[in-house]
Amino acid sequence: MKRAISATISRRSFLGGAAALAAARGMAAAGLVPAASGQELAYVGTYTELPGPGHNGRGIELFEADLRTGELVHRGLAAKSRNPSWIVIHPSRKYLYAANEISDFQGSFGSVSAFAIDGDSGALRELNIVSSRGAGPAYISLDSTGDFAFVANYLGGSIAVLPIKSDGSLGEPVDVHLDQGSVGTAHATGALPGSFAISGHDAPHAHMIAPDPSNQVVLATDLGQDRIYTYRFDARTGKLTPVTGARFAALPAGDGPRHFAFHPNGRWFYSIQEEASTVAFFHYDPATGHLEPQQTASALPPGFAGTSFASEILVAPNGRALYAANRLHDTIAVFSIETDGRLSYAAETSTLGDYPAQCRIAPGASYLYVCNQRSDNITSFRIQQETGMLSHTGRYAAVGTPGCITFLSGNA
Repeated sequence: MKRAISATISRRSFLGGAAALAAARGMAAAGLVPAASGQELAYVGTYTELPGPGHNGRGIELFEADLRTGELVHRGLAAKSRNPSWIVIHPSRKYLYAANEISDFQGSFGSVSAFAIDGDSGALRELNIVSSRGAGPAYISLDSTGDFAFVANYLGGSIAVLPIKSDGSLGEPVDVHLDQGSVGTAHATGALPGSFAISGHDAPHAHMIAPDPSNQVVLATDLGQDRIYTYRFDARTGKLTPVTGARFAALPAGDGPRHFAFHPNGRWFYSIQEEASTVAFFHYDPATGHLEPQQTASALPPGFAGTSFASEILVAPNGRALYAANRLHDTIAVFSIETDGRLSYAAETSTLGDYPAQCRIAPGASYLYVCNQRSDNITSFRIQQETGMLSHTGRYAAVGTPGCITFLSGNA
């Protein structure tokens, strides 16, 4: 917001100085200190509320990552927040947004919180909280310009687009889409023998939403419907319009598409199915937004039998490897990406923790960090650049019920 500048001390400089002083005082009260030179600030969203026991989170925690060793050092509680299970950083690095996975905001909705980031300490100052226009938001992403936030409401089966104002705060949704129609079977078609992985096929459940690399198409998974929807995105208004032709890509009944990732070339698209523990490879046409299936591979090792729930999927920045996280089996599967985009299962690495909810590649692409939800820790792994293989650094970071980790300067 522009303000008039006086010949002496402007209102902006006065308020800026007051804000800086307040931030410094808040930082000191929270026990936060500026990041050391050469270190990377990391934020961890935690579960503060879950059915039954096992929710030990306090909100959004601040860590300092040493990208030479993979060590995470806890700097303190950056902000109290209800169930900030997914967080994202604004392209300007001035703001952080959290999807609050709750269902009682303004009646029966979830919410999204906006925070200003102190550039020196990483401390967070709450700007505002708005409705996500659906219950249980499980994912939030931003368009490449930083003008809009996209939210997937898992329990509500809906997606919403929220405008980001010039001061970093959030406006009320400019578009909401409710997933409607039939849902998949209780048991996953693609699951391995002996699997009892059952969840989410009682109703539509939007799980992830994010723009493609061109920022012209937005894709959204619905786990309950076993579908990946595609929408044209109007970057001026924030409106989403279903693409013409094949409005969605269908996965096998009950498999449960959860998250997805693009290859650096922007034309290879990979989806991980939660209940089947599979990875599906598609050819993606950015001109039309259409997905053409090419391959499905198990995220579990040859010979595996029993129950596991897949969670996260990542593609290495160099495009040579893909990572898939498995809960209950508690591993990260490593795939080689062949020259045609197809996947070749290469190895698995234990997460050395319980129930990996999410993993993230740090800036520089030398380390992968895993949020082990049920063992209250984050483990770090060194990435071998040529092969994508992982090796544990020997380091653990304690944090109550971590849901996700992200880095201030962006992820690799």
